[in-house]
Amino acid sequence: MKAVVQRVTRASVTVGGEQISAIGKGICVLLGISLEDTQKELEHMVRKILNLRVFEDEGGKHWSKSVMDKQYEVLCVSQFTLQCVLKGNKPDFHLAMPTEQAEGFYNSFLEQLRKTYRPELIKDGKFGAYMQVHIQNDGPVTIELESPAPGTATSDPKQLSKLEKQQQRKEKTRAKGPSESSKERNTPRKEDRSASSGAEGDVSSEREP
Repeated sequence: MKAVVQRVTRASVTVGGEQISAIGKGICVLLGISLEDTQKELEHMVRKILNLRVFEDEGGKHWSKSVMDKQYEVLCVSQFTLQCVLKGNKPDFHLAMPTEQAEGFYNSFLEQLRKTYRPELIKDGKFGAYMQVHIQNDGPVTIELESPAPGTATSDPKQLSKLEKQQQRKEKTRAKGPSESSKERNTPRKEDRSASSGAEGDVSSEREP
């Protein structure tokens, strides 16, 4: 699943010359649903969109507040073209979820947004319709989001953090490895030296750094 999130001062959707939806300050989300998307990807994207920090806090600090923090509006528009793959110069959309499936999935996405946030602040366009989407981008600020591929073990941030720490420990162990093994190699030399003559001890000590 892919989403293009734009911070806006206002946005609206017009179908057949009639405005069907509009918001003031908030975010406009263009959503592209993939053929392989499941409930897991849906929930991931809802969480990311609603917690994305693209607004200032009360002190003017940038990138501090989400749309939920500010209690702003959200306008969602289904856009299968985000799943485009180019064949030469021609767009191909075989990775997009078929219309019959996608409509129900998109409605579930909206339902999850409304369940997680305030329902009255979630607006949308008209699925499958030819729309004019009017966006007044604020900044401009545009963020691209993509859910982890289905089956990816690192989709959970906590799990990803654990894997990163494990990798760091492995790297530290590898870094320490040569020095530890050299100590082990040196240990028998010291024992041999104590049992050997002084001349042999002098030779072995010269070999040591």
